[in-house]
Amino acid sequence: MESLRAALADVAGYGTFFALRLGGDDAGWHNVREDYARGFADLVAATAARYDTRELRVGASIAQLGHAARLWSPVLGTALAHGVVPDLSRLDRADDGPALRLPVLARRPAGPPEQAADLLYDMVVRDHLEPLAAGLRVKVAPGLLYGNAASALAEAARAVVAARPDLTAPATRLTTALLARGGLAGKGVITTPGLDFRRTTCCLYYRAPGGTKCGDCALPGEPALRRPRPGAARRRPPAGSAR
Repeated sequence: MESLRAALADVAGYGTFFALRLGGDDAGWHNVREDYARGFADLVAATAARYDTRELRVGASIAQLGHAARLWSPVLGTALAHGVVPDLSRLDRADDGPALRLPVLARRPAGPPEQAADLLYDMVVRDHLEPLAAGLRVKVAPGLLYGNAASALAEAARAVVAARPDLTAPATRLTTALLARGGLAGKGVITTPGLDFRRTTCCLYYRAPGGTKCGDCALPGEPALRRPRPGAARRRPPAGSAR
């Protein structure tokens, strides 16, 4: 497993959302599937409080978007840069926050883009994001949650390309293939060679006090050029700041 460990260590340098804790003491961690069954209630409430909103659906959307980013980023990064992906069948979440841990390290071969797209869609969307959505106690439109998943995917791909411009072509092929699958289909399109993305739904961040429309927002009006992924900070920086 040293090759997978090395691959994860490498892509962790691409950005905060690419980092996965590996092994170690079980204290302070729990199986993330327990959260799905409980509707992600603690993170939904904590996220709504962090963004000063009484609308729990806003907290639910932002919490789910951040979780999607933490799922897509390491698997997309290792698939593109190293041809392997970590097996996310058993995944833990920190008791006190959104960080994720692999208690047992296992790998899967990624294969070519079409094959990798099937694997990554099943691993991220079917095995994690759909159970999370099914357990939510807050009513959030399914299309919005799939739109969040598509947005997080595109942002992860853009981060990979920023770190490794040589991976632009395979990243584009894999991301395009994923965006054509299942619930991600029709949730947005890649608009530039740099993997800029325009979604067809909204993550609701604009409804939080001080919130703005995001760079990939489907709503009319002037969006921020970029925003950080949810969970990175209490407040998003002004328009023009990097995600």
